[in-house]
Amino acid sequence: KMKKYWHVINIGIQNNLTYRFNFLARAVFGLIPLIAMLYVWRTIYSDKIAGTTIGAYTLAQMISYYLLTTVVDALTAVNEDDWQIATDIKDGNISQFLLKPIDYLWYRLCLFLSGRVTYLAVAVTPLALFILYLHQYFVLPPSWTAFSCFLLSTVLTALLQFFMSYAMAMLAFWVLEVSTFIFILYAFEYIASGHLFPLDILPAGLERALYFTPFPYQLYFPVSIYMGKTTGTDLASGLLIQALWVVAAYCAARFAWRRGIKKYSAVGG
Repeated sequence: KMKKYWHVINIGIQNNLTYRFNFLARAVFGLIPLIAMLYVWRTIYSDKIAGTTIGAYTLAQMISYYLLTTVVDALTAVNEDDWQIATDIKDGNISQFLLKPIDYLWYRLCLFLSGRVTYLAVAVTPLALFILYLHQYFVLPPSWTAFSCFLLSTVLTALLQFFMSYAMAMLAFWVLEVSTFIFILYAFEYIASGHLFPLDILPAGLERALYFTPFPYQLYFPVSIYMGKTTGTDLASGLLIQALWVVAAYCAARFAWRRGIKKYSAVGG
C-alpha cells in the first residue's frame, strides 16, 4: 500500500525540480529580511555595555537563534500547500480521489514532503554559505541528546504545520474564498511561533499563555532545544505536548474532511 505513496513523492520531487530556479530565488531573497533583522539586533546590542544580555541572550546567541529559525523554517514551512488544497476542492479535482484507493490527506502529505526535500536540496547551498559567513555566532547543540531531540521536534513541527494548514484549507468546502482565514492563521503563527523574536524575552505571563496554543511548537520549541534552553523535564513534557498537538491537528484535519465531503458535489466531466 505504501508503494503508491512513494510514487507520489517521486513524482512530486520531479515536478518541483521543474521550478528549482524559483526555489533558489526564494531561498536567496528570503535571506534579505533575515539580514535586516540581524542588523537591527546588532544596533540594539551596540547601545549596551559589551557582554550584556537581552532576556537570556547575548548578541551571538541572538544571531544564532535567527540562523536556527531559518534552518527550521526551511525544513518545515508549508508553502502554497493550503492554497493548492483549497483550489482542488473548489475546482472539483478531489473527485478523482473519491473513486481511487488513495487517501487525499496522505497524498497531500507526500507532496508536502517532496516539496520540502526539493526546496532544501536547492536552498542548502546559499543557506550554508550564509551560516558559514556568520560561523562565529552559530552555536552547536550542548549534547547529542539535545541534537536528537531537536531533530525529533523538527519532524513534529513539520507535521503540525501541515495538518493545521490542511485543516484550514478544508474551509473551502463551506466558503468560496479561504485566503482571509489562511492569512489570519499565518499572522498568528508568525508572531506567536518565534519568527520575529524569541518568545522567552516576553513577559513571563504572556509566554506561559502562548504555551496553551500550538504556535510555539511550530518554530520556537525545536530551536530552544537545540540551544539548550529547554532541558530535563521541560524537554520531555514539551515533546509530549507537541506530539499531542500533532495528534489534535490530525484529528481536526480528518474531522473537517469527513464533514466537508458530505457537502461536496461535482457536476460535469
